[in-house]
Amino acid sequence: MSTTEATASHGDAGPMIAKGVDEEPLATNQRAPRGRLNWLIAVLCMAYTTFHVAVMNLYPLETWTYRLLHIAGGLFIGFLIYSALSLSHEERAERVRRSPIEWGLLTVAAIGIGYGFIMVAYAWLGLWAAGIRMPDSFVFATYGIPLVIGTAAAILAGWFFSDRDAHRVYAADWLLGLAALTMMGYILFNVEPIRLRAGTALAQPADFYAALVGVALILELTRRVAGLALVIIAGIFIGYSFLGPWLPGFLTHRGYSLERFFTYIFTDQGILGDPIAVSSTYIILFITFAAFLQASRVGDYFVNFAFAAAGGWRGGPAKVAVFASGLMGMINGTSAGNVVATGSLTIPLMKKVGYPARSAAAIEATASSGGQILPPIMGAGAFIMAEVTGIPYTEIVVAAIIPALLYFASVFFMVDLQATKLGMKGLPKSELPKFAVLVKQVYLFLPIIILIYTLFSGYSVIRAGTLAMASAAVVSWLTPYKMGPVAFARALELAAKMSIQLVAVCAAAGIIVGVIALTGVGARFSSLLLGIAEQNQFIALFFAMCISIVLGMGMPTTAAYAVAAAVVAPGLVQLGIPVLVAHFFVFYYAVMSAITPPVALAAYAGAGLSGSDPMKTSVEAFKFGLAAFVVPFMFFYSHELLMQGAWYDILHVVISASIGVYLLSAAVQGYFFGKIGPVLRTVLLIAALSMIDGGWLTDMVGLGVGIVVFAIQKGVLRGRSVVRGSD
Repeated sequence: MSTTEATASHGDAGPMIAKGVDEEPLATNQRAPRGRLNWLIAVLCMAYTTFHVAVMNLYPLETWTYRLLHIAGGLFIGFLIYSALSLSHEERAERVRRSPIEWGLLTVAAIGIGYGFIMVAYAWLGLWAAGIRMPDSFVFATYGIPLVIGTAAAILAGWFFSDRDAHRVYAADWLLGLAALTMMGYILFNVEPIRLRAGTALAQPADFYAALVGVALILELTRRVAGLALVIIAGIFIGYSFLGPWLPGFLTHRGYSLERFFTYIFTDQGILGDPIAVSSTYIILFITFAAFLQASRVGDYFVNFAFAAAGGWRGGPAKVAVFASGLMGMINGTSAGNVVATGSLTIPLMKKVGYPARSAAAIEATASSGGQILPPIMGAGAFIMAEVTGIPYTEIVVAAIIPALLYFASVFFMVDLQATKLGMKGLPKSELPKFAVLVKQVYLFLPIIILIYTLFSGYSVIRAGTLAMASAAVVSWLTPYKMGPVAFARALELAAKMSIQLVAVCAAAGIIVGVIALTGVGARFSSLLLGIAEQNQFIALFFAMCISIVLGMGMPTTAAYAVAAAVVAPGLVQLGIPVLVAHFFVFYYAVMSAITPPVALAAYAGAGLSGSDPMKTSVEAFKFGLAAFVVPFMFFYSHELLMQGAWYDILHVVISASIGVYLLSAAVQGYFFGKIGPVLRTVLLIAALSMIDGGWLTDMVGLGVGIVVFAIQKGVLRGRSVVRGSD
């Protein structure tokens, strides 16, 4: 039962459609522990979230220490929650008898990791009990090789022999968690010396072993939570670090030793760099905010409010999906995850009013992906951009407003035109919540309002996020779902579980960013981009667009942008493009990789829910989100779209761009005040693209062409035979 459903029984709010829409469904390899194990994992999750909130607001820690605790804690919990293989969630899963090979791997893993843990623990006990800063030489001289071997054995055991029972944690995963704590313990014990010698010829073998184990654990957890794509890309970059001397052209470099490479990667130039800096602060804070919204059932209210407002319009469920999925996607930060969460509600309803299965899935995927570009949270992208560029967060949020509005306006136009073309209607009023009742609960939007107000009142992002999180708990007391101690604890638990994926992804992205910084390939790529731009700047931008999309294929948005910001954005800045424009340019395409064939994760997730063909769904999603592929060129040519310039110039480009995206939507859907054939669709497409530049002449050309097409359709001009073609 949702927040508003309970109200319905008293206030006659009508039938509530949304019930738990923002609850994260279990992944195929995600465990569902019970009993004491469930309590243990829940307590660990609550402690993990509480630790972050406390450090950010009350007890600041030294940077490396905090980020290492963030990574190691995420690894430990991640290995307990996510199995190496798909799981069976049946009530009774038979225990499989262990083979001699499995017993051998587990024994090697237990001995190796256990020995490494004991040595590191011995060093810490000596420090705490007797103040010994330099333990016996054998401690750190002998811990590393057993730890590496044991970690490799535990990973292999998980790959080939992991339990299929979702209610148990496989023994090797406990050992991998212990390996993460051992790695962290060594680095923290020697953090000051490692700061000075990491990545140099002075790096110690013990440093190398800890870093190697850390990288292996990060890649393994990333594989479990985000799939192989990011792991393969990170592996290619790692291989590039050693193969540089044998590569041609701008890819060549001198190569690096194992010790220098891995110790460098595990510094604030790599794994502990910008992506993890954002993950350990802004991302986990706003994921906690989302968890509080979920625990207080406010997310259900958002969706029910949207259905009450727009569910009765033609194609109503699709228009609700545009609003609700965009809002929820902005908060939870994952395109595919949001498709699964909200699409389970919106996709069947879209099919019910007449949308084809692939269109329903594509609309949901497009709206959910758009949430990543919707201020003020932007799915954590704004925070990473602020960290990388040094531009104030509030300035980034303001710049994002108009492009986001254009994107969602375009999707809305697409949805409306398709509904009109297919003669659709909305849901009957009897099946919708009553707007007059729900509008009286508009105070449930208060957490979002407080977040926006505090951000633009000079509060830090962390303080604003904390106040918004607290307000979600307070607002819940005005509903039947008052957040007491149990709900509060549940929210803290959910926050940790929701954040694990992004912790692993950001750490893996840090590996790629570190390789780019170490090898200097980013600078050489920028030079290549400059060379292309000497011939044609548009071609250089098109090339940058393609690279950003390819880098993002199969990767979560956070990692995709972090990598694109390191590889592509510097080259655009060297072209003379302002930093803000350059980073927004690559950010948009990194986000849109989620709906770009052939690897369109958000579209594939929607296809799974709708039962449509994944590839056809991804093509359809690409069509619905086409504006996002045009808007970056719009704000490249017209910086006013990023709120740069005088108000009247901004107003001019907003109006012209809005007309342009409407013409684009009409061309894609083949409907412009009536069905149009291929010829007029092509004419409208040219008119829409002509308005990209933002100049008065091109705007008048685009507007004039649109008027001519309208006149042809209304019979004012001849050409009805052109119009009568249809899809």
